[in-house]
Amino acid sequence: MRNWVKNTIRKRRPAEVEIKTKEEMILSERIMNSRMSILLSFAIFFLFFAIPLAPCLASPSEYQFHSDINGNGNSNSNSNRENMQAKGGPEDLVWVVQLSDLHFSVHHPERAQDFRDIVGPTLSFIKPSLVFITGDLTDGKSKDLLTMKQDEAEWVEYQNIMHDVVKRSGLNKSAFYDLRGNHDNFAVPVIGGPFDFFSKYSLHGQLKRSGKVSSITVETSKRKLLFVGFDSTMSTGLRGPTNLFGHPTDELLTEISSELSLLDSQSAWPVTKISFGHFPLSFSAASNSGKTLKDVFLKNSVMAYLCGHLHTRFGKNLKRHHESSHHTLYSNRLFQLNAHPNPSENTANSNGEIIEEFWEWEMGDWRKSRAMRILAIDRGLISFVDIDFKLGVNKTIILPTFPLDSRFTTSFQNQNCHTSDPSSCGTVRALVFPASPIVSVVAMVYDTSPEKLVVVLETPMTKLAGSRGDLYVAPLNFKAFEDPSPERFLLQIQATDIMGKSTYTERRPFSANGHHARLSWSWREFLVMGCQWDALYYPILWSLYYLAFSILLFPKAILSFSKKQYTYKNFKANRCVTYGLAWIFKELYEVPMVWYSMVGYMLYLVLCPWFSGQILSEGIERGYMTYRGWVLKINKMEKLEFLGFPDVMVVVLPHIFFIVLPAYTVIMALAAEKGIFHDHLLSVSSKKKDDHGSENKDSALMNNCKNRSEFILCRRWIRKILLAISLLICWRHFKNCRALTKAYEMNPIIHYPVYSLVIPLMLAYTIYKTRRT
Repeated sequence: MRNWVKNTIRKRRPAEVEIKTKEEMILSERIMNSRMSILLSFAIFFLFFAIPLAPCLASPSEYQFHSDINGNGNSNSNSNRENMQAKGGPEDLVWVVQLSDLHFSVHHPERAQDFRDIVGPTLSFIKPSLVFITGDLTDGKSKDLLTMKQDEAEWVEYQNIMHDVVKRSGLNKSAFYDLRGNHDNFAVPVIGGPFDFFSKYSLHGQLKRSGKVSSITVETSKRKLLFVGFDSTMSTGLRGPTNLFGHPTDELLTEISSELSLLDSQSAWPVTKISFGHFPLSFSAASNSGKTLKDVFLKNSVMAYLCGHLHTRFGKNLKRHHESSHHTLYSNRLFQLNAHPNPSENTANSNGEIIEEFWEWEMGDWRKSRAMRILAIDRGLISFVDIDFKLGVNKTIILPTFPLDSRFTTSFQNQNCHTSDPSSCGTVRALVFPASPIVSVVAMVYDTSPEKLVVVLETPMTKLAGSRGDLYVAPLNFKAFEDPSPERFLLQIQATDIMGKSTYTERRPFSANGHHARLSWSWREFLVMGCQWDALYYPILWSLYYLAFSILLFPKAILSFSKKQYTYKNFKANRCVTYGLAWIFKELYEVPMVWYSMVGYMLYLVLCPWFSGQILSEGIERGYMTYRGWVLKINKMEKLEFLGFPDVMVVVLPHIFFIVLPAYTVIMALAAEKGIFHDHLLSVSSKKKDDHGSENKDSALMNNCKNRSEFILCRRWIRKILLAISLLICWRHFKNCRALTKAYEMNPIIHYPVYSLVIPLMLAYTIYKTRRT
């Protein structure tokens, strides 16, 4: 192309103006290269901006294929509906147990052993109506944690352990409900197929429960409690790490909504609705039509959603209050800053409008934390206590059911005490689960308004007769504790057993005014609970791409037209950011091969597959991954079907953010350091910039450094630091490549040479080209 342009120009020129000197020839070639770079930059830039718009121009059928694979496909319309009676006292009180993320592993047998030794005996004296195990029953990981697929030995162990736990607990087997988590779905091509061990060994499979939705109605003498659980894992289970999100389809959401609304027209009794699943809403993708689990829960007046998946390593405060967007001051479609979306303390609507809201309570894991949750519904009011068995097996467990913890109340619960049944506020109530007989139970209320805690109420509690559990009550003048602050008064319960051992609950804030106590997240809790990652993935991805392309293309186009000289010396004289950036980019463009490689690699990441790997069980064809998801095969209409969106973000975003952008920054810094060193040598030698001295002269100049700054420049310590950073980037990249190689059984040279080699080669070439001036 370049030769054709030069020949065309020569043909149009008269013979007498033909280029005659070597200098003119060089100048002409530089002008031509500059013009070609400008044309290339603008072509790439417009191509890049057109790529994100491509999905908007796609036909409806293309969207349909995208949805069919990202979700569960057609969910089974048959759900499990069961009804049970809560017989015996205490009246209008039901409690259930939740466990999550067991991760039984052949490499960690102590998890299953502790589960058998602790959970069975504990359930025997708690006597819950139901037991929910919300996903990740087995680990499915190799010993080095890099290969993720099903291990039948772990499932056999799970089956045996659960058989023993059911026997020790004394509960009916049908009271247990276990769900499939993403770990239980690693490398499962088809649900119900030979690699789907959940359907064979889980309690769900053993009890012949069909479908992906389970519905349990528990009836008391005064209300009905509706529990709806669901499986939102992918119908085609990918290997990890690109199997992280829940994928509810429109069909599944319709079925969940149908089960949640089942009692709306069939019962005159009040209904309390609770849902349970594996994935938090922050890690649940929207369906093809844009509907979400949150929409379904708000529409059907769910009071609480119980989930797992995140464990406790991100924090123990993984709770989130959801409201419909028209009740909050900002839309939280992308993120929510704190557990409460509404900054006002009182969520009651001044116009009397019913507020659509529910709580999402993530459950700590059994894997490391040995956690269990007991959740009680007392006269329609929900409370819970989380137990940490790592601190030791509890001899006595106490769960206060009223007053409610003001950190986790809803508007309905607050209004219920003041309007529908004011008499229900006249007692302190607490469930006590003793392993040995209880001698006394005492309720204490503390006032935090003075500098020190002051006990303002200490009253003994009496046990109500009941065959299912021990409920202790004490009289309470609830209105005496009305205060604008929802955290002023704290409730604590003390129980003493026959051996003289006392057990205390934590001091929980309560509010007689119905105000919310503020619940703030740490930055780690915000990242996993407050961010809606399926909605944030594309904005983050394209922001990073636009940043990289803008840095690479805009300065190139502008500097090609500029006649100014941008050097380190000019930058020091002007102290202008614009001069500094222009000088850095100019130094980068002095190594054209690197610049073209940087632009080309960014285009590769957008347009081409990143790598090819074994994403399902052995013996099934390989797939290749793009930033939009995995492609296993092309369908009959020759359209790409993408699996695992937005799950692939766990590979895409870390690679761009921690490898590509740091590498590009180091490359520009190396080019800038070369320019600094070059100008320093010229200033010391008093030569022109194009005067290239011999290597011996450079060495002599380096030995004549007089002050500290000159010593740093002469010895090129900045370059040495950049070399160390380059090694760290390459090491991080190597670890990522090694993890992907193990996870998807790949060869770096055969299955992903561009992904694995380009960044190290670019760094190495830049280091080589900037070694001398």
